[in-house]
Amino acid sequence: MNIDNAIKNLKARGFDVARFATKEQARDYLAGRLKGQTIGFGGSMTLKEMDLYNALSPRNTVWSHWVQDPETARKNAGLADVYITSANAVSETGEIINIDGSGNRVAASLYGKKEVYFVVGINKFEESYDKALWRARNVASPKNAKRLGVNTPCAKDGDKCYDCQSPARICRGLVVLWEPMNGNGRTEVVIVDEALGY
Repeated sequence: MNIDNAIKNLKARGFDVARFATKEQARDYLAGRLKGQTIGFGGSMTLKEMDLYNALSPRNTVWSHWVQDPETARKNAGLADVYITSANAVSETGEIINIDGSGNRVAASLYGKKEVYFVVGINKFEESYDKALWRARNVASPKNAKRLGVNTPCAKDGDKCYDCQSPARICRGLVVLWEPMNGNGRTEVVIVDEALGY
């Protein structure tokens, strides 16, 4: 996996890209850029590990269903001008992959935002689209299912996708961004040279 190639390919597809050595540097960058905004958060261990909510809240209105009433926060996050989330995987060829259960996270990243940020740890990059898709299904999703304690085969060991038919399944929709969506303004991938999230 060549991160420089990934950056080149993301930029060629129309994404803005910023890269930082540490999560603290990335957090400070976003806190410096975003002031006086209404910001929505997608459910993300990456954002939690960065303590990004606390960094942005003093100077912005931030909606996160992990902090506030879940239904109210999901609705307001979807309506926010700025949306910040992570990705389950990013390929060296420049595709951004997310799998979602409720749809709020992927839906909010697709339309109606002035700015969208995907904050991605170095652990989520793969050398091809196929490997990135495999990672999203067999690494990120089982770990999230295990964290949530849902009753699915993958949650028992957090080991792989069983393509189950469980009513508790959290993998219900797949979104691949080949380029920034026409319905959004600026879309940026913020890369952190640390392992973050799943």
